[in-house]
Amino acid sequence: MNTITQHLQDVYDRIADAARHAGREPHETDLLAVSKTKPATDVAAAWAAGQRRFGENYVQEAVDKITALKKTCPDIEWHLIGPLQSNKSRPVAEHFDWVQTVDRLKIAQRLNDQRPPHMRPLNVCLQINVSGEASKSGLSPTEAEALAEQVAALPRLCLRGLMAIPEATDNSDTLRAQLLELKQLFDRMQKKHPQLDTLSMGMSNDLELAVACGSTLVRVGTAIFGSRNP
Repeated sequence: MNTITQHLQDVYDRIADAARHAGREPHETDLLAVSKTKPATDVAAAWAAGQRRFGENYVQEAVDKITALKKTCPDIEWHLIGPLQSNKSRPVAEHFDWVQTVDRLKIAQRLNDQRPPHMRPLNVCLQINVSGEASKSGLSPTEAEALAEQVAALPRLCLRGLMAIPEATDNSDTLRAQLLELKQLFDRMQKKHPQLDTLSMGMSNDLELAVACGSTLVRVGTAIFGSRNP
């Protein structure tokens, strides 16, 4: 068993254990393998081990991998999880399956208008700034419902859920409060938008807490692929 395969299995086991401890079913939380800065060969190794959902932060790096792996790994589901500038929306609309970082109407409209008609609607999550940090992208929780209405009306997009990057803190009470705030927002919005099925929160260091707070998708990179390449 190679290193990436073993690391993947370790993460799957962590998710399953966290789910059982929280009284949830392991299948209720999926894994997004974050492959930013890692070569396409690492993605291919994880794909060979059964992983299908991958997250990338940088548009051009991701497009290069998507192109390189299109024939050999045809069923990869690619997620953009990094900030998206409006001048880079076209390659994202043309290559990705998901964008988890929609936080303003302008970006949503550009993605909608640039999504090729032969492709399925682009799945999107709204990014929520649950910590209120000025340095972070994302909507405030109070802005989310209005943008959700606007995004849901765009025909080439499919609103699927919410995503957040909570505060980087060792205080588990603070982190739990932010994760639960996102879960409560998700539950409220799901009543108006029943197609919402994705709550993207939790990373390598806090996935157990995120699963306990209701995450349906954890984003894990370091625990699978090792430290980021510079």
